[in-house]
Amino acid sequence: MSRGNYLFTSESVSEGHPDKVCDRISDAIVDLYLDADPHSRVACETLVTTNRIVLAGEVRGPESVTPESIEKAARNAVREIGYEQEGFHWDLAEFQNYLHEQSIDIARGVDADVGSEKDEGAGDQGIMFGYACRETEPLMPAPIFYSHRILHEMAKARHAGRTPELGPDSKSQVTLVYEDGKPVRADAVVVSTQHSEDVTSERVEEIVRSFVEEVMPKGWVNGSTKLYVNPTGRFVIGGPDGDTGLTGRKIIVDTYGGAAPHGGGAFSGKDPTKVDRSAAYAARYLAKNVVAAGLADKCTLQVSYAIGVSQPLSIYADLHGTGSVAEADLEKALRQVMDLSPRGIREHLGLSRPIYERTAAYGHFGRQPDNDGGFSWERSDLVEPIRGALS
Repeated sequence: MSRGNYLFTSESVSEGHPDKVCDRISDAIVDLYLDADPHSRVACETLVTTNRIVLAGEVRGPESVTPESIEKAARNAVREIGYEQEGFHWDLAEFQNYLHEQSIDIARGVDADVGSEKDEGAGDQGIMFGYACRETEPLMPAPIFYSHRILHEMAKARHAGRTPELGPDSKSQVTLVYEDGKPVRADAVVVSTQHSEDVTSERVEEIVRSFVEEVMPKGWVNGSTKLYVNPTGRFVIGGPDGDTGLTGRKIIVDTYGGAAPHGGGAFSGKDPTKVDRSAAYAARYLAKNVVAAGLADKCTLQVSYAIGVSQPLSIYADLHGTGSVAEADLEKALRQVMDLSPRGIREHLGLSRPIYERTAAYGHFGRQPDNDGGFSWERSDLVEPIRGALS
């Protein structure tokens, strides 16, 4: 097999997967605080299991965010996903809240002089990656893009009442054939979906197949494609009743499906002073604009930070041999076109708004920007500034 011919696989999980339930709840709490005060600080972790929801973490925000409003936000998140089952019910699950005040030592490093316009420091050390490529219209790797889309379309049908046989919990996995480095067809698709007790496995497969064929490009699913639907044969008990969930356990699902490196930090439950989240969004934003500008077919960016230090310690670009510019020149240009301090990222992308609960499932990247500022890191408005900085 030549270097350009291979199989590559990515997976996705639905909003009803136990870990994604936790991500959704944690981001609902972030939105609750930012809606009350855009300067709030939130690091919220969630655990869910059979009829139990547990929050823990550190916060700093207005007194108007009460324990009662936090519980309401958490339960609403579960209700909107669709859990009204005996083993996990939005209204009946036991709720425990162990959120407490943010450490003053962390606050000192992040805020510098509280209330001033002085640059804020990063909320922690770490490395973050951004990636873009030409495999799909939103410049995302094809395997993760189509894995997300299958589950997202299934969820929309479930919410609309068109597939009452299916439950909230599901997973997908797409294996694509690459020829000369480009995806050309699906070798295998795996979908496991929660279903009602009385539906047959044949009916579940029929439903799933319709979504797979609808989502995948024409001709990519054919007689040689292997389709596996609920390989265990039964998936009635699902969600937190079947498996414990935790915030931040689906970092590859959230990003590029393994097609690009990951620095290790999760996104959900964190306000935008946490560079695990905001700098990863900025890196995707810059990488997407590099590819959209026609400067490369693939772009991987890495940025690194130290706690309490405003500007990134390093910026690294890899154009994978597809670029028309020198990577060292690109690294300098990217520093010119965007302030990559936590404050600069937050202001440029408008991140201090309650826009995060919607990111918790189906990927943080490759989504359409919303009218109210959500997914702002998916804009392609730096194309000309990047070109100008390189000229």
